[in-house]
Amino acid sequence: MIIGDVLVLILALMVAAMVLAPLESLHWWATREVEEPETDRELTAAIHTAAEPEVDDEQPRKFLVYLSGIGAIAAKDVPEEEVPFVEDLRNRLPGYTLIDDVFPYAVDNRGLTAERLLGRLWRWLDQVRMKNPNAALAVLINIRNLLQLFVCADRRYGPTYNMGTAGEIHRSLVRHGHRPGRADEVVLLGWSGGGQIALGATWYLHAMGLRTSLLSLGGMLSDDIALARIEHVWHLYGTKDFLQASGKLLFAGRWPIAKASPWNEALRDGKITMIELGPYNHNIKEHYFDYESKLPDGRSYAGKVVDTMADILERRD
Repeated sequence: MIIGDVLVLILALMVAAMVLAPLESLHWWATREVEEPETDRELTAAIHTAAEPEVDDEQPRKFLVYLSGIGAIAAKDVPEEEVPFVEDLRNRLPGYTLIDDVFPYAVDNRGLTAERLLGRLWRWLDQVRMKNPNAALAVLINIRNLLQLFVCADRRYGPTYNMGTAGEIHRSLVRHGHRPGRADEVVLLGWSGGGQIALGATWYLHAMGLRTSLLSLGGMLSDDIALARIEHVWHLYGTKDFLQASGKLLFAGRWPIAKASPWNEALRDGKITMIELGPYNHNIKEHYFDYESKLPDGRSYAGKVVDTMADILERRD
């Protein structure tokens, strides 16, 4: 009886979390002119400036924006395994300015441990996870961020969410040297849930005049309308990664019968390249950030991912 009550409680909490998930982005939309008048004007100015000719003689720059997976708790508080991978990419691609200061699971870039309604809860869970990365309670962080991914992909709430994240990406680009109106090249690198959020933001980044492509690493991608505006998508995946594979099951627009969906139209137009990396898992062991396990050619699992991404970006230059 007690077990049944607990299961009912868990189910009720999950339903409540799903219902409440869009509220953060809706609150941001309703209060943005009050709470962020300066940054909101910057975003509007960037969209207007995109239609104007360039006013400086600088050569276009190249940016690589890293958006972490659902295990992240803030922009700079990501699972430890991702840190050497990001630094490896930074060293391999000196022609790109690599940016990793955007938290993709909040429209205002606030980490979960910042001053927010449930900030104390997330700070406590972060401490629990630091002591034991495999603690069962730590999965609440993943669930919370996963729900934001589904908000991003939702046709009703997604536009609000994606406008917010696009604005944060744009502000980060400006902080790192982008000048609105200059034809800079922007590649979004979305790992896991960050893949879908990067894709959603592309619609608004395009409106700001940015040429944007996506490197999706094990991303759970939907049939987002932003596919009509993106330059190209490279989806890197492992054959044992069932989480990324769930995207083509959960989002009906990716089914082959949905011939007129944005996903299938992008496939026909050659805008999506599917790259099978090999027998990679999503996490645990022999995953995308694993520098210890070796492939038959002697490279580490993470090393092959870095090589593949570097090859993609170097060949398109």
